[in-house]
Amino acid sequence: MKNNFFIAVQSSMTVLVLAACAFAQQAATTSPSAMSPSLQKYRNSRIDMFLNDYGQLARYRDANAALKPAPPGENRVVFFGDSITDIWHIDQSFPGKPYINRGIGGQTTPQMLVRFRQDVIDLHPRVVLILAGTNDIAGNTGPERLEDIEANYKTFSELARVHHIRLIYASLTPINDYVPRTHDFFADRSMAKILELNQWLKNYCSKSGDLYLDYFSALVDDHGKMRRDLSDDGLHPNAAGFKVMAPLAETAIEKALK
Repeated sequence: MKNNFFIAVQSSMTVLVLAACAFAQQAATTSPSAMSPSLQKYRNSRIDMFLNDYGQLARYRDANAALKPAPPGENRVVFFGDSITDIWHIDQSFPGKPYINRGIGGQTTPQMLVRFRQDVIDLHPRVVLILAGTNDIAGNTGPERLEDIEANYKTFSELARVHHIRLIYASLTPINDYVPRTHDFFADRSMAKILELNQWLKNYCSKSGDLYLDYFSALVDDHGKMRRDLSDDGLHPNAAGFKVMAPLAETAIEKALK
C-alpha cells in the first residue's frame, strides 16, 4: 500500500513538472494588459530562466552537494519559500541552530515543486517550514486559480509525509500600499485572495496533521494591511518584521519536533 502511494505521488510530480514547462511557455505569452508594469518587467527579465531552469535548480545545487549529512540527533530544519525566505538572515535570527535557508526570490509554488526533492527531501530535514503563494497570486509565472495553488500545497504535504518530514505551513503575509514604491506589489496581490488562502491552509492543516504558523495576525495593522513599520516596500518584512516572525517560527518548530 505504501509503495502504491509513493508511486502515485511520484506520478503526480511528473505531471507537475510537465505543467511547469507549460507555465514557462505562458510566461512569454500572457497579455501585458493584465499585469502591472513592474510584473511585466519582472516576467520579461525572467524569460531565459523560465525556458532553461524553470525551478532554478542551479541556485542551491552546489550548496546542497557541500552540505554534510545531519549527525544523529540534529534537528535540521529547512526554510523553504520565495523572496521573504530568501532575504531572511536565518543564521542571525536563529544563531547556532541547524536551520537551512532554501528561499528563492520571485518563485511560485509550481517552481518550488520542481526543486522540492533537491532542496528539501534530499537534505533529510526533520522539519520543513514553507512560506509560499504570494507570487502565485501576483501571477509571476502566469495566471493561477486558488484551487491550483491549493493543489500544490497538498502535493508538498503528501511528499513530506512520505519522507517522514514534519511540515509547517506559514500563512501568507499581509501587504500594504502606504508609500509609492508599494503600489504595484499591492495591485498584483489581492488581499481577499491572501485571506482566502490563509483560511484554506489553516483548515487543511487541521485535517492533514501539518502545523499552521500564523504570521499574518502578528504583522497586520488595523486596516488589514502590513504594518508600516515592519516593511519598507509593503511586501517584504524588514529587520523589525523578521524580529516579529522569528519567535513564532521557533515556537512552531519546537512543536513540530515533539
